[in-house]
Amino acid sequence: MIPARPVVFLHAFPFSQRMWAPQLADLEGRYSAHAVNLPGFGGEPAGPQSLVGFAESVLEELDVLGIRRAVFVGLSMGGYVAFRLFDLAPDRFLGLVLADTRAGADPPEGREKRTRQAEAVRKEGPAALLPGFLEAVLGPTTRRSQPGLVSQVEAMIREASPEGVARALIAMRDRPDSFDLLPRMDFPVLLLFGEEDALTPPGEGIRMLERLPRGRMLLVPRAGHMTNLEAPAAFNTALLGLLAEVYR
Repeated sequence: MIPARPVVFLHAFPFSQRMWAPQLADLEGRYSAHAVNLPGFGGEPAGPQSLVGFAESVLEELDVLGIRRAVFVGLSMGGYVAFRLFDLAPDRFLGLVLADTRAGADPPEGREKRTRQAEAVRKEGPAALLPGFLEAVLGPTTRRSQPGLVSQVEAMIREASPEGVARALIAMRDRPDSFDLLPRMDFPVLLLFGEEDALTPPGEGIRMLERLPRGRMLLVPRAGHMTNLEAPAAFNTALLGLLAEVYR
């Protein structure tokens, strides 16, 4: 049986499908929601060191599930994978949510940083990412007011596979610029950015919005980079709005 009204979630770095728990719970009974584990995350074996390879693994999983077309939701690294999915199989997209991500490639200093991080993770494990990382992915409001979430995010980082994390860093380091894909996305695209996101400031969304034929953008107040976890009610309300538009 082909899943009705499918929604496919692509997780951020260095997390797993578990990060989408607030969204999966909210969509239950209304949409066929499926959160994938990218290669090397959530117990999946480490795979390719390229986002194209990650996208191919997602397409293989969707074929097994019988999901031909869907609305895709990608946050941060999940957005990078969504770009590569669209490049490989544009006909699979009914709609798209791009949250706290960017279309541009890494600048030279960013590439160098990812290389250093990959080497450190292979030597010391994912905990090597922690100095400064929580401050980067969680907004100041969250860090002040949601200590339980801060602990949860730290635990998810520590649980990640060192090799999976290292390969994902290399994959993100080597990703191409994706701005040329945006004018071809002739379906509803929602850009969601945390108001306090320091990793991908809202200006990145504005740059993408200018090139999207059917795009719109919303800011999530009092949230940083992990908008779906920091402000799940606002995130879910925006997501449900897009889904209602696509699946009306």
